[in-house]
Amino acid sequence: MPGRPQETAIASTAMDTRLAAFVATHRRLLLLTGAGCSTDSGIPDYRDGDGQWKRTPPVDYRAFMADAAVRRRYWARSLVGWPRFGQARPNATHHALAALEAAGRVELLLTQNVDGLHQRAGSRGVIDLHGRLDEVRCMGCGERSAREALQQRLLDANPAWAALQAAQAPDGDADLEGDFSAFVVPGCMACGGLLKPDVVFFGENVPRERVAAVHAHLQRADAVLVVGSSLMVYSGFRFVDAAAKAGLPVAAVNLGRTRADALLSLKVEQPCAQALAFLLDGAGAAAKTQ
Repeated sequence: MPGRPQETAIASTAMDTRLAAFVATHRRLLLLTGAGCSTDSGIPDYRDGDGQWKRTPPVDYRAFMADAAVRRRYWARSLVGWPRFGQARPNATHHALAALEAAGRVELLLTQNVDGLHQRAGSRGVIDLHGRLDEVRCMGCGERSAREALQQRLLDANPAWAALQAAQAPDGDADLEGDFSAFVVPGCMACGGLLKPDVVFFGENVPRERVAAVHAHLQRADAVLVVGSSLMVYSGFRFVDAAAKAGLPVAAVNLGRTRADALLSLKVEQPCAQALAFLLDGAGAAAKTQ
């Protein structure tokens, strides 16, 4: 019978032997990752230690679809932010989780991130819960194309924007404000329709088949490890909630509060790369073979 486990919070700077033991004990981990995994790659996260927004919340799906001004603002900010986002590279956290999969210990890596860095690090069994920013979808005909190709079309239509600089924002855009009224947003090359990054926007539903696939993996998992997520968004939290109700132990590596704190059997409050460093050294190798 699943109960309410006692949370154990750990904030030491040394390797956490309890996290290593958790990984060693469970041979079919469902990994759930969030923005904290990618901050060392130069991609900012969304929330502070209390789980509150650090900046204006991401663009809303309904507003994007209904308002051309919202789309102009989004794509202008995306034009400025995309070069740095597109060039981001995996960091030690991504490599540690890829090593864990290579050791045969991962049932699924479910990521809330849209950067594709887990795959670049070598992880193969990945479900991108919120999609991928490196693809663009036409909301009219459904045609998909590469975001990199759209970048050139955006620059061709708006050459004056090429030299603008602004701080990087989490969704591959930039913290840019101003007058976007003259910004030109290209349409679909196949049908002229409205283009949207192939990601799940705030207020948009995750595709049902994707949710069903995660639940199928969850039934085969023997534990859940959350890495770098506050789980404040329900689309990710629901899987932790389902795991706890099924009696699966849940551990989390995250700086600050998570929505699932009451459900955790182990919590490590360290930067992700520091907490998972044991997966890339001799101690980690030993833990994975126990």
